[in-house]
Amino acid sequence: MQRFKDQFALITGGTNGMGFATAQKFISDGGHAIITGRSEETVHNAVQLLGEKAYGFPSNAGKMEDIRDLPEQVRQITPNLDLLFVNAGYGRFASVENTSEEHFDELFDMLVKGTFFTVQQILPFMREGSSIILNTSFVTTTGMANFSVYTAAKAAVQSFIKTFASELTGKGIRVNGVSPGHIKTNIFSNTGLSTEQISSAIQSIIPSIPFKRLGEPMEIANAVLFLASQEASYIHGTELTVDAGISVIS
Repeated sequence: MQRFKDQFALITGGTNGMGFATAQKFISDGGHAIITGRSEETVHNAVQLLGEKAYGFPSNAGKMEDIRDLPEQVRQITPNLDLLFVNAGYGRFASVENTSEEHFDELFDMLVKGTFFTVQQILPFMREGSSIILNTSFVTTTGMANFSVYTAAKAAVQSFIKTFASELTGKGIRVNGVSPGHIKTNIFSNTGLSTEQISSAIQSIIPSIPFKRLGEPMEIANAVLFLASQEASYIHGTELTVDAGISVIS
């Protein structure tokens, strides 16, 4: 299937997990994918794996100077984009008592400020009929201990779906969001936990998931690209939850 033949997508945080899977699927459906990541090495390695229709450059979603550089870097590859998937991010978790100002600012700079200004800087590239998709999270519908800052940041991103949709309707740009559940990603990589601790945390989570397994990154990619496709041409300002039902069943 060539749903995205000759189209261009920009996928932030595209070197692994959901972003990488989305780039893979977009390319397999006939498109070209531009990915970003925080390190030159990880971007290079991901582009090599994705093949000749992939492009990439380092960019940190938590740094305004990197976000301001996005237009020039994208312009060197393509004058127009058909999809922007604002996916970059990771989690840091702590109790209310143990949350520092640095922790709070880091997550809000990356997830909230980064999302807002990435969309702002990339808007001139979005052609009529294009799609912007934001990555939110099922945690906005639940109350999880140690997730207060992460949840608040994702709730702010969630609010952008409707406000951006309202503002961009006149430009012919559809805006939606995808809300992943527990997916096989590196979300715990910046928490300071050991490999054993991360494995233990994941094993403790699985019994609470209705399907008793973590979701695959490609299952999120499929949802993102459905929202970006003509199959979803009448879907605008909404959020698609892909969480095995954990937000409504458990």
